[in-house]
Amino acid sequence: MSVLKFLKSKLCRKSRSMSVATKIKVIANPRYQKSGTKSYVHMMRKYGFNPTKPGPYFLGKTLQQTGRQYTDKAIGGRVHMRQVLQKKSADTDQVGEVSADDVQNDSMYLAQVGIGSPAQTLNLDFDTGSADLWVWSTKLPSATLSKYKDHTVFDSSKSSTFKLSEGSTWQISYGDGSSASGIVGTDDVNVGGVVVKNQAVELAEKMSDAFASGAGDGLLGLAFSNINTVQPKSVATPVENMITQDDIPNKLFTAKLGSWRDADEPDKGASFYTFGFIDQDTVKAAGADISYTPVDKSQGFWLFDSTSATVNGKTITRSGNTAIADTGTTLALVDDDTCKAIYDAIEGAYYDSDSQGYIYPSSTTADNLPVVSFAVGDKQFTVQKEDLGFTEAKSGYIYGGIQSRGDMTMDILGDTFLKGIYAVFDVGNTRFGAVQRKELNQNLSTPSDD
Repeated sequence: MSVLKFLKSKLCRKSRSMSVATKIKVIANPRYQKSGTKSYVHMMRKYGFNPTKPGPYFLGKTLQQTGRQYTDKAIGGRVHMRQVLQKKSADTDQVGEVSADDVQNDSMYLAQVGIGSPAQTLNLDFDTGSADLWVWSTKLPSATLSKYKDHTVFDSSKSSTFKLSEGSTWQISYGDGSSASGIVGTDDVNVGGVVVKNQAVELAEKMSDAFASGAGDGLLGLAFSNINTVQPKSVATPVENMITQDDIPNKLFTAKLGSWRDADEPDKGASFYTFGFIDQDTVKAAGADISYTPVDKSQGFWLFDSTSATVNGKTITRSGNTAIADTGTTLALVDDDTCKAIYDAIEGAYYDSDSQGYIYPSSTTADNLPVVSFAVGDKQFTVQKEDLGFTEAKSGYIYGGIQSRGDMTMDILGDTFLKGIYAVFDVGNTRFGAVQRKELNQNLSTPSDD
């Protein structure tokens, strides 16, 4: 290659990279209905943990036999224990498996993504707690498509760029035994103007009711590909392919998730993700520098050290504690001691086993709510007071936005925490960055629906 051609190639690549760094607006999930208990149960499902506090929901175990079922032949196979999400009836004391009505998809936010040529637009959940890009597809049984009609369904036969990946399959299984699975292909994926070529797209062929009853048309995972479920070989995520294909000028993405009063705050603006750049206006509005901490990606998550917390300025030391940033869940889950310390600081708060969570009086004013913070590396970041309350639990009480992580050994810092920061997911440098967003005017104490 001549020097002139080389320079032209570099210039074109640079120009292309700069032109596709993008900001993509997220929209409120139109089907989302706040329920503290259901959000908590969804997190039990996603992470497969058992609660350490009493309540109707728990992960039980049932016997399941593999082999030839529903025949008069010997089944063979073997018997094993399968975890299932179960609910104990308060009236009869009987235990049964949880139905789809008991578990909601926990996504408050969706983003529009174009898949195929011509592009078919689907509303996807951007989830930093998983690494699959899967979508509703025409491969699903007609009964499923008829029962759940509110979804946009991807039709691979109408895309000129879709190619089937022969022999590749995928399956996502939650801790309660529910799952979604199907085939894999590659296609063009347009994320806010960044077009990822030959991106693996997982098409749903089967879906349990717990998946199907959720909102959105699928999920776009933003964790690391070592937890991608495609077999026999995992595939790269859209962000990883953006980086490999030099689609974005910087090897990172960011998230700004709005609080329920953001619409009334001009400096807050809309919720969004950026790919390839940090929104400097948001950083400037925060009035501080971004603080970074290393990420351990060995488990596939955005996992970092969080070895302390504070409640009204009093430090809680949590030696060796870690946390993950998860945009795909609404609540924040922390260890029981920290959880108790938070609600001990709210007059009238208590753990309610019927709600399976901590609740506090809805008459509590912002002045009477504690200042709570969690460490991201060496720096503390405050949970906005309005996000300490999630939604109504029962008449006169609010379900707390921070709850027990059960028997898990790491915190899950979902939207309750992330709404208070501008988050930087720096893939290239394997680090997580945060800057505290300015606290909103907190003269209201009762959360409203988003």
